[in-house]
Amino acid sequence: MPLPIVSEFLSETPLPQLKPLWIGSVLVDPPVLQAPMAGFTNFAFRQIVREFGGAGLQATEMVNARGFVWMDQHEAEHPDRLWGVQDEARPLAVQIWDNDPETLAQVGARLAHEYRVSVVDINFGCPVKQVTQKAHSGSYLLRFPDRMGRIIERVVEACRPTPVTAKIRLGCTRDRIVANEVAQVVESAGASALTVHGRTAQDYFAGQADWDRIAAIKPFLKKIPLIGNGDLDSPARVLDVFRRYDVDGVMIARASLGRPWLFRQVQAALAGKPIPPDPTLAEQRDCMLRHYELVCARFGEQKGTVLMRKFACNYAVGMPGARSFRAQVAQVADRRHFLEVVASHFPR
Repeated sequence: MPLPIVSEFLSETPLPQLKPLWIGSVLVDPPVLQAPMAGFTNFAFRQIVREFGGAGLQATEMVNARGFVWMDQHEAEHPDRLWGVQDEARPLAVQIWDNDPETLAQVGARLAHEYRVSVVDINFGCPVKQVTQKAHSGSYLLRFPDRMGRIIERVVEACRPTPVTAKIRLGCTRDRIVANEVAQVVESAGASALTVHGRTAQDYFAGQADWDRIAAIKPFLKKIPLIGNGDLDSPARVLDVFRRYDVDGVMIARASLGRPWLFRQVQAALAGKPIPPDPTLAEQRDCMLRHYELVCARFGEQKGTVLMRKFACNYAVGMPGARSFRAQVAQVADRRHFLEVVASHFPR
């Protein structure tokens, strides 16, 4: 069932006592995770979220394990998706994808023992055709639970004692929901947690996440926590999930891209404290400019400005004149132009 439309005001229904969320030996407090999102959750975004606070566990963009190995073999610079990983604050998860157990184990071991990440997550949920049809990875592997089990077993063995988790969708198609079966395979193979996005690969991001189906997985898990993901765009919706569904944690994805302060608001709501208001437009401008400087410091002004276009568009959600801002910022090519467009739409 999709989440209902709920008021931003807290319900009088008391929030159930939340149990501590442990992923192996890693405490996730609050039990709210920042989702890995390709092209978006790089170090700059993670740093902005970290400065606001409220995310119990952050995650990188997903890393192509085969590409990682190729770069090792050719002594090439490792991908920007690992930007900042070695030095930033913990806990931190890195998500990897491929369909070969040995390749994934090799990369998982490097992440666990050299990079010393907190959690290694395996992507079995990506619905993008380049990953599924071309590389036979991501959500494509939901068709083959036994292979998923072999992958998880090898990665767990290679990463020990660093916990390994899996992220899945409900299934590949709406007429074949396999999440219950897959959940048992994931747990039996030694994973320390399971995250489920409440759509099928066929859905991509259309329609609404089915939280009834997410919660129905819980009885099939005996030891590891269940983390739900999908359509969590406000503190009220997160509270509603914890009140209505038997999940151990939640993962927030797209809604946070232009609102990195959302995690802080959710944290306050879960603690029964007043929810901090959204930043003013002037404060949001400052946040966006801080984000811009982090991106430019890594990539240089020219490339950084182009990369910032998509991030800036996300910051415009719900803002007066958002359409005009997006149209203009999507064309910027240098610092001067970027700052001019921002100044013309965000008050000082």
